[in-house]
Amino acid sequence: MRDAPAFPSSITDVVDVELLRGDASRPDAAPDLLIEIPHGATRTVDFTRVEALLQSPLPDALVDFFHVNTDAGAPELALAVARRFVALEPSRSAAILRCRVPRTFMDCNRRIDASPEDFKAGKVTPGLMPWITAPDDRALLRARYDAYLGAVRAAVAATMPAGAMLMLHTYAPRTVDVEVDEHIVTNLRRAYEPAVEPTWPLRPEVDLIGRGLDGTSYLPLPVVDALKTAMSAVGVTVADGETYPLHPSTMAWDHATAWPGRTLCMEVRRDLVAEPFDPFVEMSIGEPKVDRLAAPLAEALRRWW
Repeated sequence: MRDAPAFPSSITDVVDVELLRGDASRPDAAPDLLIEIPHGATRTVDFTRVEALLQSPLPDALVDFFHVNTDAGAPELALAVARRFVALEPSRSAAILRCRVPRTFMDCNRRIDASPEDFKAGKVTPGLMPWITAPDDRALLRARYDAYLGAVRAAVAATMPAGAMLMLHTYAPRTVDVEVDEHIVTNLRRAYEPAVEPTWPLRPEVDLIGRGLDGTSYLPLPVVDALKTAMSAVGVTVADGETYPLHPSTMAWDHATAWPGRTLCMEVRRDLVAEPFDPFVEMSIGEPKVDRLAAPLAEALRRWW
């Protein structure tokens, strides 16, 4: 067993840190499994707390975009996976880092200095949203971004190289192609009209984001093979990079390329965990739905060891 370097602690309004240990694990051992949720600000209050601090003129009803764009269900799934993992592997431990910075304002899974063209090439939303124009707002959000990234780097340093990292996301069932600008809410409302929503492409139930633009895969193949088999047994299909690539404009790229084969970035379709899926509200997450996915995922993650 490894001795644990300094592991980060929770920071109010920035990151929640939770450590779960198996019954036979050493209390001073470094985590074996690190689960990062970079879009973990999923509650309406996460949005309103930051909104109240900002001076920038924000689009009307921006909270609607917050609900559409945040990873509802990811925190609940992460906790269920961690609990099952340490139950299956009592000598091991799992840590969860949940970001509480709403990506509606600043995305902590983005390289902030990347160009708009880079984000578009990666099929991802920007790091700093275009409606954040006041210098004080940018300073506040950048401080929280830096604090979050500092916590993630410390956690990775404590976990690697013997440990492994799961970067967990959820996404809307369909790829809705709208411009991220001051008209975002109006355009989203139109895109989700009952006659329009079914026309958008349906996304895979689970998609593994681990291939670069040149097709190079950084995925842990034994885990991937086990995951496909285990998910198939519960009626869930797993795709390999069908939605978008692993792109250098994201922080996930840094982790995957620094530790090839020791990280797994994955998207879970939100209707698989929400009861029901409703894009414009704080969704209720169904425990039976989460457990259905957590069991095969935790079983597959054991293949790392």
